[in-house]
Order: sequence, then structure tokens, then C-alpha cells
Amino acid sequence: MQKQFSAALVTGASNGIGLELARQFAAAGTNLVLVARSGDRLLALAGELRKQFNVEVAVLAKDLAAPAAATEVFNWCAERNIAIDYLVNNAGFGDFGFFHESDWAKQEQMINLNIGTLTHLTRLFLPGMIVRKQGRILNVASTAAFQPGPTMAVYFATKAYVLHFSEAISNELTGTGVTVTALCPGATESGFQSAAAMEESKLVKGKRLPSSADVAAYGYKAMMKGKVVAIHGWLNALLANGVRFAPRWLVLKMARSMQDKAH
Repeated sequence: MQKQFSAALVTGASNGIGLELARQFAAAGTNLVLVARSGDRLLALAGELRKQFNVEVAVLAKDLAAPAAATEVFNWCAERNIAIDYLVNNAGFGDFGFFHESDWAKQEQMINLNIGTLTHLTRLFLPGMIVRKQGRILNVASTAAFQPGPTMAVYFATKAYVLHFSEAISNELTGTGVTVTALCPGATESGFQSAAAMEESKLVKGKRLPSSADVAAYGYKAMMKGKVVAIHGWLNALLANGVRFAPRWLVLKMARSMQDKAH
């Protein structure tokens, strides 16, 4: 068996916030396990981080939306005697358009990835952290988690799940030495909008968005502090918390207005 080393596991590490979170860990001297579909991008990033920060970086190309993906990732780490002290559930995607016109296969894949794999990875790696009495879990949610999202109904609902799930288990883990943080960025310059086909939405068109690096730096600090809910940006925090004081019909109307296409 290989010599055990501890590491941070980052899903969706090939671009955007996941890639920048990997850089945050490497800069702090933390070894890494990088997981995403794009093996070539992961290998390029791994080479860069090894050279720049002198850390161990293991790479696993995996479609995390597949039903058995979480088990395969866990077993892969166990076979290599890698202890995961930091779990970053960043992989996820959205889809823009009316639900009744959507491609069901894509919606199902989104639910599997944004909810299913995130939850299963947490369940698999969490007991080891508790035994070692140390660990940090960062689940990437979104400001979308705080209200329903017409034209992105399933995506917003999956992020609400991530937020509530993270808050609940954070409470359960009090006193164990393990913390859970839900990172809630707003719209970010990360490639997400293109993948979700929402470049024409009022939410992003013509807007100067925060960089993935800024969001990752904020999320990394929040995770290390053990913050439960970390909303990036003061305006995002104001809006996310403000919806609690508005009638739900008004929140829904405002969410629809922001998501509609810009003219």
C-alpha cells in the first residue's frame, strides 16, 4: 500500500471556481485530488500546481453525474491510501429556459450531479473526518438557493437543497472537529453562464461579474474559519437575506424579472 497522505478533494476542478479553489489549497501547501470530466485540463492544472507549489496532486477524470460516481471516487482514494481532510463539492451546472420545454435528460443529470453526488460524497468521506476529529467540507451552493427561479427552476431548487443540507449537517457536527460551509456566490465570471445558455439573461448580460479567483479566495477563507453560510459580496448578502422579509409572490416576480432575457 502506498504511503498515506492527506489531501483536499476538489470536484469540478478543471475550470472556474473549482480550479481557483485548487490553487488556494496548493498555495497553502495542501496536497490535492482533482476530479472532473476533462482529464487533459486536470493534468495541465496538476502539472502547474506541482511545479509552482511543490505539492502532491492526484488526478481522476470522472463524470460525476453518473450514478456510481461518488462510490468510485471514494474507492479510488481508499485504494491509494489518501485521507481526505478537505472535501470541496463544487461540480455542478445549470440550464436556462422553461421547465416544460427542457430536455429531461439534462434536468435529471443536473439533479444527479448538484444533489445526488454531492450528498453521497459527503456521506462517504465524512465518517473518516469524524474519526480523525478534523475536516472541512465546502459545498458550493449559490445565491439562487434563497428563492425560487423561474426559467431555471431545477437549478435554483438544487441549490436550495445544497444550502439547507449543509446548514443541517453543520449543526449535527458541532463538537466533532468537522465543519461544513455553504458557499453562495452570485453570478460569477466562470463559464457557468455559457454552459447554462443564459448569456442573454438580465442577470448577466452587460454586467461586470466577480472573478472565479475572487469567489474562490473568499470561499476558502470562509471554509477555514468554519463559517456555515458564506455569501460572496455585500449586495448579494443583502438581497439573499432581504427576500425573507418580502411576500413570496413578490420574490417570485422579482426573480422572474431578473432571469428574463435582456432586450
